[in-house]
Amino acid sequence: MRYLVCITALWAFSFSLIDVYLAGKVDGDFAVLTRVVLAGLIFLPMTRWTGVPTPLKLGTIAVGSLMIGVTYLCLYRSFLYLTVPEVLLFTVTTPLYVTLLDDALNKRFSPVALFAAIMSVFGAAYIRYDGITEAFITGFFLIQIANFAFAAGQVGYANLVKRYPVDFPQRNFFGYFFLGGLIVAGPSYLIFGNATMMPNSLLQWGILLWLGVGASGLGLYLWNKGATLVDAGTLAIMNNMLIPAGILVNLVFWNKEADLGKLAIGMIIILISLWVNHKYRNIKLGNQAATVT
Repeated sequence: MRYLVCITALWAFSFSLIDVYLAGKVDGDFAVLTRVVLAGLIFLPMTRWTGVPTPLKLGTIAVGSLMIGVTYLCLYRSFLYLTVPEVLLFTVTTPLYVTLLDDALNKRFSPVALFAAIMSVFGAAYIRYDGITEAFITGFFLIQIANFAFAAGQVGYANLVKRYPVDFPQRNFFGYFFLGGLIVAGPSYLIFGNATMMPNSLLQWGILLWLGVGASGLGLYLWNKGATLVDAGTLAIMNNMLIPAGILVNLVFWNKEADLGKLAIGMIIILISLWVNHKYRNIKLGNQAATVT
């Protein structure tokens, strides 16, 4: 749980940094490729090329192609159509995807986890539901693709680690995650990239360095590690905690308008949903065990 909380705080800055300094100024495909390469270089020295089960290798590559490849490419494009609060608002469906995908993979139905996830969606939506922009359709569907890919990656990674346990740390095979991202981001830049929209200041390069090393490298590793230590309901809800955190950062550091009353109420609803899931987790798990038996 502590991993998810810490990375939520770290990622809260990413949305505004992308929107203010990169979106429309630096080619999105180049930005994604840069983040993938920088993050991958961190784990390259730690990666084991032998002794890792083949299904775990291929599965981690697939997870990376979804979480840092498809997700990031769609996310960066969405900033061309949506504001930061709108991008954050439209991510409210991620926990539903997490819960439903986890249930599908494990052939079960978790009513408490689903209820808690839906409750957190209402809390997050309450914060910023104030109308729709003209670019709603394009931006919304880009974010939904990103949400689904991110959810599928999280659930897939958690199930991979449980299904193929190894006697060495996760960091020793997490390099395959960024290889998967490179398989998607590399061709995307070659096909769609705009070589005239390169970073033209030290600030932009510095932000890309931070996003690559901090948000992508450290962030995705610890988030996925945290995902293996909690149940699907908690993971789903923590996905939505990023929404109030991101809006709060956007307000405090970039002076964007936000309704503090709605922000507070929405955060309270999300925290209550987290408590509901934790409180009734034993009942939920008991029902699941009975179903499996």
